[in-house]
Amino acid sequence: MLSSYLPIVIMLIVVGGFAVTMVTVVSDLLGPRRFNRAKLDAYECGIEPTPLPAGTAGRFPIKFYLTAMLFIVFDIEVVFLYPWAQSAVPLGVLGLVEIILFIGTVSIVYAYVWRRGGLDWD
Repeated sequence: MLSSYLPIVIMLIVVGGFAVTMVTVVSDLLGPRRFNRAKLDAYECGIEPTPLPAGTAGRFPIKFYLTAMLFIVFDIEVVFLYPWAQSAVPLGVLGLVEIILFIGTVSIVYAYVWRRGGLDWD
């Protein structure tokens, strides 16, 4: 039974090795090595970076990253909820229990973000 999964495991190893090789080795060999001030500056939507107050070293407030993570969490929720909604009847009670657990887990994430102030834009 497990021998039928051997080609899939081998393919995953080959694909993972290929991806690591392309990202690390080939990009170092073919990528440009000229750095200048413009390339090392922070990129803010194609406009000149806003000057930071004296004594600060941050680039973006953490709320931007928190909002991006929240978007990803709820985007993945929709990706899983839509196929479940299409096949809810054949899944029966077990499918209903699993989707309730999934929505409960996502609700915990939402409550955490709400509690941390990730939804406040002051």
